[in-house]
Formats: sequence, structure tokens, C-alpha cells
Amino acid sequence: MNSMKNSSQQGFLACAIIGVMAFAGGGSAVAQVSQKTLDSIGIPDNVETSLGTLEFFDGVPTHATAQTLHDNLDRMRAVEVYLNNQGAASLNAMRKGNASIGADASNKVTITEQLLQPASLYLTGNTSTLYALTYLDLKTEGPLVVELPPGMLGFLDDAWFRFIDNLGVIGPDKGKGGKYLLLPPGYRGEEPDGYFIIKLPTYNNLMFLRGSIANGLEPAVENIKSKLRVYPLAKADNPPATEFINMSGKSYSTIVTRDLSFFEDLNALVQVEPIQAIGPELRGQLAAIGIVKGKPFQPDARMKRLLAEAATLGNATARAITYQPRIDGVFIYPDTNSAWTTAYANKNTSFEEDGAMGLDARPLFYFNATGVTPAMATSHAGAGSDYALAYLDADKNAFDGSKTYKLHLPPNVPVNNFWAVTLYDTQTRSLLQTSQTFPTVGSQSEGFQKNKDGSYDVYFGPQAPQGHESNWLETVPGKSWFTILRMYGPLKPWIDKTWRPGEIEQVK
Repeated sequence: MNSMKNSSQQGFLACAIIGVMAFAGGGSAVAQVSQKTLDSIGIPDNVETSLGTLEFFDGVPTHATAQTLHDNLDRMRAVEVYLNNQGAASLNAMRKGNASIGADASNKVTITEQLLQPASLYLTGNTSTLYALTYLDLKTEGPLVVELPPGMLGFLDDAWFRFIDNLGVIGPDKGKGGKYLLLPPGYRGEEPDGYFIIKLPTYNNLMFLRGSIANGLEPAVENIKSKLRVYPLAKADNPPATEFINMSGKSYSTIVTRDLSFFEDLNALVQVEPIQAIGPELRGQLAAIGIVKGKPFQPDARMKRLLAEAATLGNATARAITYQPRIDGVFIYPDTNSAWTTAYANKNTSFEEDGAMGLDARPLFYFNATGVTPAMATSHAGAGSDYALAYLDADKNAFDGSKTYKLHLPPNVPVNNFWAVTLYDTQTRSLLQTSQTFPTVGSQSEGFQKNKDGSYDVYFGPQAPQGHESNWLETVPGKSWFTILRMYGPLKPWIDKTWRPGEIEQVK
């Protein structure tokens, strides 16, 4: 029986071989993969790349090549972490910066009693409105009560600087003020009546408030200091006092770092926040470089070197995205060679479109600005505000602080309230530090001159052009700069682009 079985198997095998030979044309017993196919799916023994020469033995990398490729993979992933978590890093840097001047608890509110000044490093902050900021720690303090004064304009952002809800004029209280109850992630306790209730997805959050100074700065400051209250719900019967820390003119930084500490701070945030605060993709990127919730972050010497390189590359890449953007919706006047851009590509504050995250749009905003609310990207004629940024001059070159430039604004600047032009430092993306207390000029500036035809000219340079001193913003030789044109209460000609600012041209 066994011999019969073996004979049958041998006969079947012989038939199979004959079939293969027939299929192959009878020329060979083994079909060969074409060289063209091998070339498309394989790799030569030596490959020249931007990483240097990569060496293989029939597709197997040498030990040195494998190490080079692993280093490159770790570095690439760390660069992605740097870019994709700019929002989280920025809010955390703001929290640490304000803690350095005493604002280290939820009920300690920083306020610009004499407006924001260049000594305080804030991403593209402005000198035209009153700020009040506090960093809410619901991990330590549990549910928080915010008693909001009337007339506020504000919002809440979470630990990754994502928009949560509006407050004040465009929020639930409609500008009348009222009590808000902010609940931490996973809260299952009582939700008492009498509050506007907002459920937050992270423990660390930013409350950003603006107060109108239309009737003067002092009454606006008093409105906030006398009526804004922040305290734990558990202490509602006897709330502790809310403290106010004047940050006007104080020298400190809230800017993200460009070194290993970027990743160390990000790890500290990940350890505090709920695991579901970010999705699997971002968690996977973090895990790939050693940042995992519940585990220590202990990069070895090799990884520290790669992380430091990645921070530099990430920072440099964010600057390329800023100065030479290549995505749609950034240039305000794309039909021309205009340099004017917007902070929110396509006016999109979620940075998502058609189910996909805008991987350039997100760092474009977070590297240069803070505070996310849809209200900042929604134009209603005569209300709100809109912004135009000029990072480059009319010839698409970086601005040179040793040279003089001019911005021409045609007659009838279309604003319901006022407009302002402010200068920023290209390194810090904060107010440019010069001899001017406020590096801003505009329709509210004392002595600002209008041309006979109703137009305006703004000058930028190391020295004021003779006869135009009141229309001049000082620059610093050896430094670059950029500017933001803010339109408060923009009217239809601005929104439909029938009125537009001139390009900033070098005049000397």
C-alpha cells in the first residue's frame, strides 16, 4: 500500500513539473523573475543617499547601515512630534512662563494693566487690547467656578491648544457675565444648577479673556479685577480670593524651546493628561521616541543627541512653513504676487479638511500664534477682527532692520472701529524690542498723519524719515522683523478684497 501511495505522489509531482515547464515555454524547469521586477522591488548593494552610502548584502543592511537608518527614523519621528505637538508645547510654555512671575495656580490671573509690552515674550501678542489669562489646573483643584464679568470676549482651549468653547460676548452669557462651571475629564459628580457648564477633555486648559478699552484702559482693568473670580467648586461656600498679576513690562518668556527640554516638557504633560486626550496616531509618534503615559522618559545619550537635532530641524521646518508656505489658503491675495498671508489657512481653526489634518496648517499657526477660537477666523462686516501678516517684503525677501520700508494704505480703510500695524521679532515671534514702548501705529495713534487723499503711509526703519516721525516704527540693524495689520470691525471692502493694503516696499 505504501509503495502504491508513493508511486501516486511521484506521478502527481512529475505532472506538476511538466505543467510548469509547459507554462514557461519548456525552456527551463524554474521560472525566473525578470531583472526589471527585481530592480523595482529590491535594492543594490550600495546606494548613494542624503544619509551617505548605504551598504547591503543582497538586500540585508550591514550593521552600520542599519544603525544609520534607525537613527534617521528616530530623528524623523521626533521632528514630526515637534511639529505636530507645537500647540501642546506652546500652551505648556505659556503656563510655565506665567508661573515664573507668580501665576502658578488657577486663581492667579495675569493681566496687562498697561497693555502688553515687548519685555514679555508672547507669540504675536498685540498692544491694542487688554489681556487677562489664567491656566486652569483641574487635576489639582477639581471642578472650577469662573465668575465672568460682563463685556468679556474670551474662550477656553485645552492642553493641546484646541478650541473648547467661547466665553463672554460670543459665549453662553452673551456678554452679560455669569457663573461658569468647568468640569474635568471623566467627572461623574453632581452638576449643580445656576451655572453655564463646560466639560473639558484635558486637565490643563487656558482661559483667555479680552476686555474692551473703548471707554478707557482703567475702567476695563477695574471691571476685570473687581468681578472676575476663579475658585474650586469645593470651596464655593467660602471661595479664596482671586489674585491678579500685572505682566505689563515684565521680562519673561512663554516661547517654546528648541532643545531636549521640548520633549521633556511634553512628556510631563502626557503623564498628567488622560490617555484619550490625543488619538492613537499621535500617541504612536510619542511612543516611538519614548514618551508613553505611565512610563519614565529616559532617552540614552544617542537618543538625546537625535532629539536635540530633531528640535532644531523641527524649528527650522516650522520657519520654512511660515516664510515659504506651500499649501493653499495661506496667501490672502493668491491671484497676485502679494506677500500678505493669514495665520489660519483657509480660515480653518481646526486645521482639518475633508477628514484630514493639515500637517502644515497646524504648525503654521501654533509656531507663530496662540489662542484658538473660530471667532478669530470668522468675518462679519463691522464686527470682530481680522488680520493680515507680512513676513516678507514686496520682492519676497526678508525684511532688513537696517533698511527703510513703506506700507501704503489706500483711502477709506474699511474698519468700523480702528486698525493697527504692529512689529514683531522674527526669532521670538514676539513684539520687537526697540526704544518704542509700543511697536504699534495706527488710526488710534496720537498724531498719526493722514495723506491729503485720505490714504496713509507707515514707515519702518532704524531712523524716522524726516517729517514722518508719527507714522514710523523703529527697526533694529542686524535683525529682521515682520508685521501684522489688524482690522477691528472690518467692513465689506476688506472682506470681499475690493480694498487691499499695498505691499511693503523698500524705499532706502
